[in-house]
Parts: sequence; C-alpha cells; structure tokens
Amino acid sequence: MFAIVNGTIMCPVNGKIENASIVFDKKIIAVGKNIDIPKDAKKIDANGKYIVPGFIDAHTHQGLFDGSIGSAGLDGNESTNPVTPEIRGIDSFYPFEPSLKEVVMGGVTCINTGPGSANVISGQAFVVKPLGTGVVDDMIVMAPSGLKVALGENPKRVYGEQKKTPTTRMGVASLLRKTFTDGQNYLNEWQNFGEKARAAKENGEAPPAAPKRDLGMEVIAKVLKREIPLHAHAHRADDIATIIRIAEEFNLRLVLIHCTEGHKIAKAIAKSKAPAVVGPTIYWVSKPETRERGFETAVALHKAGVKVALQTDSLTPMLHFPLLPMYVIKHGMKEDDALKCVTMNPAEILDIQDRVGSLEPGKDADVVLWSGHPFDFYSKVEQVFIDGKSIKFD
Repeated sequence: MFAIVNGTIMCPVNGKIENASIVFDKKIIAVGKNIDIPKDAKKIDANGKYIVPGFIDAHTHQGLFDGSIGSAGLDGNESTNPVTPEIRGIDSFYPFEPSLKEVVMGGVTCINTGPGSANVISGQAFVVKPLGTGVVDDMIVMAPSGLKVALGENPKRVYGEQKKTPTTRMGVASLLRKTFTDGQNYLNEWQNFGEKARAAKENGEAPPAAPKRDLGMEVIAKVLKREIPLHAHAHRADDIATIIRIAEEFNLRLVLIHCTEGHKIAKAIAKSKAPAVVGPTIYWVSKPETRERGFETAVALHKAGVKVALQTDSLTPMLHFPLLPMYVIKHGMKEDDALKCVTMNPAEILDIQDRVGSLEPGKDADVVLWSGHPFDFYSKVEQVFIDGKSIKFD
C-alpha cells in the first residue's frame, strides 16, 4: 500500500486539490485533504509536486509495429484481403517491443492498440496497460475495444497496387456497405435458425441444420448489435462525412480516428455525436490527406461540442505524449479541458471509465507523480504506478 502525501492533485472529475494525499493499493482507497493515512502505507512526500491520473492514448499501434528494426517489425497489417474483421491485434502484440518502454516515460498508463490501416476493415483493437509482463493476456483491460476500419488513401494505395478493389473512395465505401449488409444477412440467418430450432423442439421434430459459422461475420454481427464500436481511420472531411453516413445507415457506434480535417465540418461531427481521437499532429509528415494537420482541429472540435481525445498513432514517440495537451492549451483550449482530453475523454470513448481516467476511490491505481505541473515543459515524470505497482523506467 502506498500513500502519496502533501502534493497537488489534478483530477478531471474533482479538479485541483492542493496539499492533498492519495492512498492506494491495487485500487485507489482515498483521495483528498485530511484523509487517514494507514500506518502500514509506504509514504511518499509530494511537497511541491503533482499527482495526476495516468494518461490514456486512445489510438496507437504500439506492440504491433516495431520501428527499431525497420520493415521486419511491421506486424500490424494483414494486407492480403481488404476485409479482415476476424483479425485480432492481440495475436500480433509483442510485449517486449522496444518502444513500449517509452509509454510510462510520458506518464501514459493505458493504450488502445491494434491493427493498422491498410485494409478497409483491418481487425480488432484492444486496450492494454504497459505492465512489463511478458504475456499480453495479463496486460489487457478490454479486448476487443473496437473494430478498426479505414477510409481514404491507405486502402486505395495498398489494393490499387494489387489491382484489386478498392482503388477509389467509392470502392472503400462500397466494401463497407457490402460487409455490413452481409452481416445483417448472417444475423438473420442465425435468427431464423433459432426460431426454427425452437419450433422443432416444441413439435418434437428433428432440429434443422445450423448455418455455417463465419468468424469475420460474427465480429460484424457484434458491431451491428452495437456491442463493439467502429474505430474509423478518416483524415479528409469527405471521408469523415462518408463514415458518419454509413454509421447512421446501419445504426453503428462510431469513433472517429485522426479526424485531421474535422475542423472543416465540426458542426456536422458534433451533430453525429461521434467522438474524435485526434492526431498524430507533431513529428509526423505523411500523405496528402494529412496536409492540414494541426492542434487547431482538436480545439475547434471541442468548441463545437465534440468529445475529443488526443493520440500519437505510435508515430509520435510516446515519451513526448505530454506535449499534446500542452499544444492544445497553446492553441486556445482551457487547461481543465486539455486534461480531460488525455484522461476521462479517452476513458469514456473506450468505455473503460469505470476503471481509469480519474483519481477516485474504487478505480485502478494508475497514478503518476510529476516533479511539477504536468503541462509545464520542464516537469518530469518521477514515478508511475499501474494497478498500484511501481513501474521502473529509465
């Protein structure tokens, strides 16, 4: 059990509390001023320091793409078929991937990671904590957290080079619609089977033959039943509008990933009620559809009423994650809202807010001790706790 005492607590739910303490084991036990400190707790004096919930990166490919060894480390795209919903990111995740060490250095304690964006439907993402264990199953917070789909230049380029559909944005949209229509047919087929099986049982008749299982369609069926959200890679405004249109056609839960030109259609995005996980924005030069990347996008979306989270896409080194809220503050976002963009907002977008995202009793003890204000450039991450365990890092 730990007790961090005499520090300034920054929490997106309860605000800033000066001269406060936090007591935790695996879970947070107590937070605030004048709380009882158990005699057996290991005390850490945080005088002049800040106690902050662990940051959450809501969109990465960490553990599936190893930038340290070149193309041999790219294990996140099964780019042999444009539609692969059955693919699971956990089956490519390498817990010893070098860049995972950078995660806690940036005060990040939770990441949403998974397959990349080569395919129109790439596969299933999942949420993990960088616990340093050698088995991904021990790190998982939620699996799957979403079904990754991609619009725009990535699938066009990958399959255009193979002379396969899609080669245009129309082709991308048509494959999405076809797949969700196939999924509806698959659901209907199993529903009809269930009704016939019940009737046969009631009438003492032989049961009908069950439909053939399809792993990909089973995942699509969960999306159609709103059990899993779509995590939609979309940069350009027209791609964003297209995936909103398709999500409304099939009544899907939608999370916009990247949303680079979201500032151009901020009101339409707000009307759709889809949250946006914006980025990457720094240290990154890529393709034509990302030319207008900038922190103004996150600010404009927030002002329009969109729930916004900030992300690295694993292209911005994770140890620099604190720069993201610093930059949105510089571009006009209030400090409290910037904190939410890296804590409670991503937790709610990923539907893990009952466990992480704030410093409240009963939540996971994902706690970061900073040398100073976390949005001060010169502040450092001094100590990181995940599930109450002190995580060592260089």
